[in-house]
Amino acid sequence: MNIEACYYLGYTSKIHGKEGSLVVKLDVDNPTFYKKLESVFIQLNKLDNELVPFFITSTQLSNNDSLILKIEDINDVEQAKAMVGKEVFLPLDMLPPLKGNKFYFHEVISFEVEDKTKGIIGKINQVLDYPQQAILEIVDDLQNEILIPITDHIILDVNRKDKKIFIDAPEGLIDLYLTNN
Repeated sequence: MNIEACYYLGYTSKIHGKEGSLVVKLDVDNPTFYKKLESVFIQLNKLDNELVPFFITSTQLSNNDSLILKIEDINDVEQAKAMVGKEVFLPLDMLPPLKGNKFYFHEVISFEVEDKTKGIIGKINQVLDYPQQAILEIVDDLQNEILIPITDHIILDVNRKDKKIFIDAPEGLIDLYLTNN
């Protein structure tokens, strides 16, 4: 499966036990959603765009947001060693649905953005996921780039049907990007 059709679940951090189980350090909001997986996709080489499917015979959720996986045909520590440090993915259609003003970054690309005061300001080009703050990169009709932080105070609503996000940007923020152009 192509990496573009998947989302990052986590990475294999170490071996668990003598039968080659792997510990996957999860990078998700709700680890319990993943405790009954039947398969995963693993990126065997860092530059690969194609992911390899692996079937799971058992899973166990650890108390520190890690998942212990027993992968079919990996039966000892030596076989499992080759799998440590690999990124683990799932198909996008396995993402739990979100409601209200919550959204996955990939799903809002090309959504139109309408500000409470300024009206329609442009379309989302990408979401910049910085450690301190995630930011919507919006491009208007004149190709001006407008950066809006993603916070509960700013994002008012997400209309998936009409592909539109409603915001209430702080006063002057949008003007900052549109002046001097």
